[in-house]
Amino acid sequence: MGLKGELDADSIAREGLQKLGYKQEMTRSRGLFHILFMTLAIMAVPYGLAAPIATSLVGGGPVVMIWGWILVSALTQTLALSLAEICSKYPTSAGAYYWCFRLASPRSRVLYSWINGWLTMVGVWTVSLSVTFGTAQLVVAGAGIYNPEWVATPWQTYLIFFAVTAVAAFVCLFFNKYLPAIDIICACWTALGIIVILICLSAKAATGRRSASYALGNFAPASGWTPGWSFFIGLLPTAAYTYAAIGMIASMAEEVHNPSEILPRALSWSIPIGAISGVVFLLPILFTLPDVSILLAVPSGQPIGVMFTLIMGSNAGGFGLWFIIFGIGMFCAISISCAASRATWAFARDKAIPFHHIFSKVSPYLADVPVNAFLLSTVIQLLLGLIYLGSSAAFNAFVGVAVMCLGASYAMPVAISLANGRRDMEDAPFNLGKWGGVINAIAVLWIIFAIVLFSMPAVIPVTQVSMNYASVVFVGFGVISAVWYMINGRHHYTGPPVPEDSSASSDSYRSKSPKEN
Repeated sequence: MGLKGELDADSIAREGLQKLGYKQEMTRSRGLFHILFMTLAIMAVPYGLAAPIATSLVGGGPVVMIWGWILVSALTQTLALSLAEICSKYPTSAGAYYWCFRLASPRSRVLYSWINGWLTMVGVWTVSLSVTFGTAQLVVAGAGIYNPEWVATPWQTYLIFFAVTAVAAFVCLFFNKYLPAIDIICACWTALGIIVILICLSAKAATGRRSASYALGNFAPASGWTPGWSFFIGLLPTAAYTYAAIGMIASMAEEVHNPSEILPRALSWSIPIGAISGVVFLLPILFTLPDVSILLAVPSGQPIGVMFTLIMGSNAGGFGLWFIIFGIGMFCAISISCAASRATWAFARDKAIPFHHIFSKVSPYLADVPVNAFLLSTVIQLLLGLIYLGSSAAFNAFVGVAVMCLGASYAMPVAISLANGRRDMEDAPFNLGKWGGVINAIAVLWIIFAIVLFSMPAVIPVTQVSMNYASVVFVGFGVISAVWYMINGRHHYTGPPVPEDSSASSDSYRSKSPKEN
């Protein structure tokens, strides 16, 4: 698209945003490949599959890793298509909570929007936290390559996490105009990194090569669960976690040229691309996988550095491959921190966050950066990270909470649209046609199933350390949100500013029945 085409598209997008109830405050600087690469950067497939690999090994090993990845990719594609359809009609940084407001009945849409908005907030804050903290744990794993006896204390890990978060924040705040280029660099780094890992592991294989029957068919669960349940428990922390934040890209809608076309394409293309890259990344690992018992005995609980070192047969080789994953983790931390700040800013703009008048401002000094919202998101992550100093088990629950909250926030507008008979999607630019109902239903059922699975402990019998507190934290955040709604929200939050001439979904409800839903 040439400059004139971009200007025309921006003008149309600006008018479209006004029809959705908002004025243009951000500069539209991202095209299709920018936003697609940002989506892939947020997914960070090699990082997402490598960081929690220990749980997959406990859950069953190779079968869980490769076939679980393919299964979750197929199921997640139904969610991506469902979100792409809704996003094409309502391309705003407000995202899922705005979609709920526009799709739900007039009687319930404010409450649904409030619930969804806070699910989104908790989800984007905790998933960003999981990425930055996971990258810090990767640093510990990298140090363990040359000093295997060293076990980082909780406060040492926290300081590394603080440094990772600070670097990501610095880039997002002061290099915002270069972020589209950084996303392209990330895509190149990831693609080349996967190729390098494929070649190096396949060529070296210092621990020996596994047979195809082992790499593609070995299933040895050590979780204590029944084999079938262990399979699903094992695949979630890697496969489902990798795809958890795909919907966050909607928060960038107001910085994209022609978002009604570009965002749906980025969402729908990202899963197939991510799935293929994940298979290419996993296969050389599975065909050269060292003794699983050695990997699970790593003191830090993060075996990726040891695994690469054993396969490569040298510390230098292991460190080189580790550095590729670390780089992907840092790129992901930058992209996901940026998206989280936009989601926070959008919710503050609709007066749903305390001191919203402060956090809804876009900095006049750092162009197109909602600095206050970014700092709020970052400070919350740093405060939540302090929990690790008291209990690593409680902190680990935030990874599960991120997937549960984001999954629930994505499923809500899809479920509401499905309950409406998909009437609101008939004029969506990206339309799923006659298969829309089936695709929507599979997406909602998958999210419900995933939320149940993420509430389960990874191993049994359960101890204080192995207990999964995700469901407790999930419910806790829900209670806090409900209490805040009763105290403040119901008096001040009226939902997104839908223009009077917009029919929203209320007309479809009234045409369906004399009684509002």
